[in-house]
Amino acid sequence: MLSERLLSQVVAATTDRYLRLKPTSARMLPAPQPGKRYMLYMHVPFCERLCPYCSFNRFPFAEDRARPYFANLRREMLMLADLGYDFDSVYVGGGTPTILLDELCQTLDLARKTFPGIREVSTETNPNHLVPEYVSELEGRVQRLSVGVQSFDDGLLRQMDRFDKYGSGEEILERIRYASPHFLSMNADMIFNFPAQTEDILISDIERVIASGASQTTFYPLMASPAVQRSLASTVGAVDYGREQRFYQIICELLVDTGVYDFGSAWTFNRKQSTANVQADGSAGVKGETVLLEEDAPTAMIDEYVVDYEEYPAIGSGGITYLGDQLFVNTFSVREYNQAIESGRMSMMGETRFSLRDRMRYRFMMQLFGLRLDKQQFKKDFGMSVEAGLPVEMAFMRASGAFATDDAQELTLTAKGRYLTVVMMRQFFIGVNKLRDQAREALTGEERQLLFG
Repeated sequence: MLSERLLSQVVAATTDRYLRLKPTSARMLPAPQPGKRYMLYMHVPFCERLCPYCSFNRFPFAEDRARPYFANLRREMLMLADLGYDFDSVYVGGGTPTILLDELCQTLDLARKTFPGIREVSTETNPNHLVPEYVSELEGRVQRLSVGVQSFDDGLLRQMDRFDKYGSGEEILERIRYASPHFLSMNADMIFNFPAQTEDILISDIERVIASGASQTTFYPLMASPAVQRSLASTVGAVDYGREQRFYQIICELLVDTGVYDFGSAWTFNRKQSTANVQADGSAGVKGETVLLEEDAPTAMIDEYVVDYEEYPAIGSGGITYLGDQLFVNTFSVREYNQAIESGRMSMMGETRFSLRDRMRYRFMMQLFGLRLDKQQFKKDFGMSVEAGLPVEMAFMRASGAFATDDAQELTLTAKGRYLTVVMMRQFFIGVNKLRDQAREALTGEERQLLFG
């Protein structure tokens, strides 16, 4: 599709320009702005296996490396409290946040004690942690659990080096069925457009998501920075973006058009309440359905927290903070991170600033990804209409037939518009992955050896 290729090139060029790190001398993040809502992101960079498609900051797990890290994560959290922050929401990403369950629970307990405004906690995990001893500790502490499935296909799991560690597709399916009733929201995190993935494999994955009882699923397009594309090519093959739109269409047809799920964002799907909490026998359960009917229930939480929280401080090695017009990246070195926190400062190693136009583009992309752009709020925040601020972007999207609603109040999306938003977000996150590659290049010694061999 010509519009997809053109959009990919433009967004890639734009993100390459404004996501370039410069060294920073900042020792602390900026203080919060009065009256602004913030989410706290925590990063846990330890994994039992390093997946070839992942660009996030991650290291092979070692307990003697991880326990001091968690202690410093808690110290850094208290630094934010001293700056005056409070939070509505917490998102713990990785890596594998549940890699040391007792440390994670201690960290979440301190977060709730320190920040009384927290209403919801979301954390990521892997399928091998969906077992009673983990679920019983996380239940109540965590409202939304997101499990990295990627695919239920055993062949793809073997290609990704996940089969031996995390189990077969059938085993993962049963674990999600077991864990789902214990959380207000259980998200099955999927990836589509793997080189070896066929339409039949994708359809089977979608059918298993539905059968799992997961209250939410996220289907990410495969997003690879140049560094990750090289590792992908040597393990699972080269990425073919020519199939992406067709695969996305299949996902939307089987999840949404069948009436089982609704869109939560362009690539997040929330199960409708009539089919919520499907039990292991396939029947619709009662537990949790009243919660799912509440408009502000945590089931609306999605991985792309940037939709609901435009500004967010991030703690932990590899965390990325966005506040005002500034973006900060924390060191990817766990050793340097520990040294920084233990010396009483934060660990930012680089920063970049967004121009007014870049901030408008960011709002445009994120709100459309969330399926609705508020034109009046845009004008209030930036001092001009979206048409005046982004004339080329608006003309392109209008000419492409992207908008279902385009009036004085809002923009909403057609099916084509949702896919074009997926394209924008894919290229934006590839840009963020390039930013991570820049930060990762600074690693030296043992840590560089752990990642690069």
